[in-house]
Amino acid sequence: MSPSLRQIRAFIAVARCGSFTRAALQLHLSQPALTVQIRQIESALGVKLFDRNTRAVRLTRLGRELLPKLERLQLDFEAIIADSKGLAGGHRGVVRLACLPSVAASVLPAAVKSFNKMFPHVNFHLKDVSWHRVVAMVRSDEVDFGIGDIIPTEPGLDFIEIFEDKMQVIYPARHPIDRLSNVSLRTLSQYPLVMMDSETSARSMIDAAFAAAGCQIIRACEVMYVSTAAAMVQAGLGIAILPASSPEWRAYQGLKAKPIRESAFIRPVGIIKKSGQTLPPVSAAFAESLKTKAS
Repeated sequence: MSPSLRQIRAFIAVARCGSFTRAALQLHLSQPALTVQIRQIESALGVKLFDRNTRAVRLTRLGRELLPKLERLQLDFEAIIADSKGLAGGHRGVVRLACLPSVAASVLPAAVKSFNKMFPHVNFHLKDVSWHRVVAMVRSDEVDFGIGDIIPTEPGLDFIEIFEDKMQVIYPARHPIDRLSNVSLRTLSQYPLVMMDSETSARSMIDAAFAAAGCQIIRACEVMYVSTAAAMVQAGLGIAILPASSPEWRAYQGLKAKPIRESAFIRPVGIIKKSGQTLPPVSAAFAESLKTKAS
């Protein structure tokens, strides 16, 4: 039989106090109960820990050797208990999430900073990836939840909207679009487009909108990153349709943006999680904070 934590605490208390009476008071035990625990740990370990007489209690040589080891064991165990309580209360731990790059670069930094002010012992492991990867990582449990846009009928997943993200056209300052008060899909179809990669949700939205309107896309080129798309627009290769939440294009001089007045270019962005799955407390707390800020 292995010694229990209660027995280890009893041994440490008697060793430090040098008295069964004082140790019993410290542990809020009766002296007979404390004596039983010492006998039990000696039996479990198969060694005598104390030499006792009517006037003194002294550690045996083996008792002296075991004392620092058992003290470390007690401290480690109590630290585990404290960490577990912190994890259960959402006060410490790791939030693992996958997120669309546009949202990761715009909404998340302020949200993480605000959350860390309340819970400074929480860390974040963030994967900024395409929509398909967000969904795949949620399904495979690589992350606790995702942030992205999703088809409402996606099986096995819950989607909780937190905000609407509108698409906008990015163009050089002297482009003809700058003179227009209203940018329509028909207008966009007249100019070469710098397209995002087919794996991105923005690209899926653009393809669907043009197809539904019966308009052809004049393709200038196809890129993976918003910053690359902005550089291509700056170079005069075409215009780009990007999420309003994407801030990267602002770093490129000479570019401007206008909203697109088409309902097809509005996408809901929200939390994606497995249906019926309970999030870890710290991740649930962060997800709740995102919903609260959006409401």
